[in-house]
Amino acid sequence: MKADLASELHFFVLVARLGSLSAAARQLDLTPPAATKRLALMESRLGVRLLNRSTRSISLTNEGETYLAYATRILADLREMEDVVSSSGAEPRGLIRVNATLGFGRTTIAPLVSDFAKRYPQVDVELEVTDRPVDLVEGGFDLAIRFGELPDKRLAARRVMTNRRFLCASPLYLKAHGTPATLADLARHRCILHRQNDEAHGVWRFTRAGRAEVVKVEGGLSSNDGDIVLGWALDGHGILVRSEWDLAKYLESGRLRVVLPEFALPSADLFVYYPQRRNQTARTRAFIDFLVEAFRPADAGKTPSRPGPSSAPP
Repeated sequence: MKADLASELHFFVLVARLGSLSAAARQLDLTPPAATKRLALMESRLGVRLLNRSTRSISLTNEGETYLAYATRILADLREMEDVVSSSGAEPRGLIRVNATLGFGRTTIAPLVSDFAKRYPQVDVELEVTDRPVDLVEGGFDLAIRFGELPDKRLAARRVMTNRRFLCASPLYLKAHGTPATLADLARHRCILHRQNDEAHGVWRFTRAGRAEVVKVEGGLSSNDGDIVLGWALDGHGILVRSEWDLAKYLESGRLRVVLPEFALPSADLFVYYPQRRNQTARTRAFIDFLVEAFRPADAGKTPSRPGPSSAPP
């Protein structure tokens, strides 16, 4: 393949991902007129319009969608070919593009990336944090780090850490309002709601002895940020669903207590997701192994502790 064609593919994928010709120009160190001319030459050569452009936005035409799909796949195959050839038996090197959730990526994954970079100085890591899951294939990511399962059959996954969820509340709240003895009791309690992605608002799902139960709860406080709702629970505002990763130190100190422990909630295990490829690069394998090692509990019978770099409160 001609180098200029590979460059064109990369240019177009970048424009589509950033949604802006000027943003792509800045990243490629081009002037906006040069980027506009480059796109015009591509469209002239192909004989079709790839983008619909206005003063404020751009969008892909049908032909542009087709071009983007092929370009993404071709560039991924090129990277895989070079990785397989260059990394056999050699020290991991090259670029890894990683996606993680916003808060967890900032407080936990970023310090681990710092440690990884010290161990593997020949590997470059581009960490992007987002509040919602991304399309790894179309976004050109090598892997994503997420709690819970992602419904995408194009991805493979490796569990990094088991992570149960519990109902919890502060002793202050339980003293004032009592401790629920059954799921039905939750209807008369204040519940703090954590809105996540497209999950049904205020619907909590449990299992007990293999039987599923669904409870609709009400609460005056809700947020899409996990740290915010956890803070409200610590302040005594109500009952909250959180994972043992977030709760461990507060349960140990007594600032929070588990309620209705006999009812199990869907787990929030931590996974690394990555596109299914025939050959995984040495640097990607090294990064995933590094994460698994970092999250491995010192004692398998205890709740996993946070890795050293991120021992600060969540």
